[in-house]
Amino acid sequence: MKLALFPLSAHLLPGGIMPLRIFEPRYQRMVAEAQERAFALCMLDPRQPEAMRNMYPIATRGRIIDFDLLPDGLLGITVLGLDRVRICDLWQESDGLRVGEVELLPPWQTGRLSADQHALAKALQDVFNDYPEYAALYAQPDWEDASWVAQRWLEVLPIPVEQKQWLLAARDNQPALSLLSGLLVASH
Repeated sequence: MKLALFPLSAHLLPGGIMPLRIFEPRYQRMVAEAQERAFALCMLDPRQPEAMRNMYPIATRGRIIDFDLLPDGLLGITVLGLDRVRICDLWQESDGLRVGEVELLPPWQTGRLSADQHALAKALQDVFNDYPEYAALYAQPDWEDASWVAQRWLEVLPIPVEQKQWLLAARDNQPALSLLSGLLVASH
């Protein structure tokens, strides 16, 4: 599958919602072509700031769910994360937009949090309470779903990008849930 690539300094995962400001012409074109050619949100690799391949390989295919003209005159879009993808190859088009050949990764299975993991959902609810603008993005948070909770934590948790990429490449949510549970226990 061929996708336009939008590098960011943050991760968006399946089920996640992220507002973005679009100002560069290549990304304005990406938004304009979003109906014909999907796009993926990729995490920048700070170790290669100038390289064309300065993105980590695990990305998220996204879909625009809202757009607006911002007060500063820029285009604002809201993106919903759909699927995890792995970038297999990439190239750059004449205007600088990078495009990649990607493979879909299987979705993490949904399932209820175990009794000992409910503290993860409670702690994430505290994050939502502390950041109402973030919470407002999610009309119906799924506090019971282990994958949803793990993915929201991975979006906001300040852990090394390499570690996030390793967790995102995992076949299921168990490595993420184990790490998150360990971090929660260590912080209390």
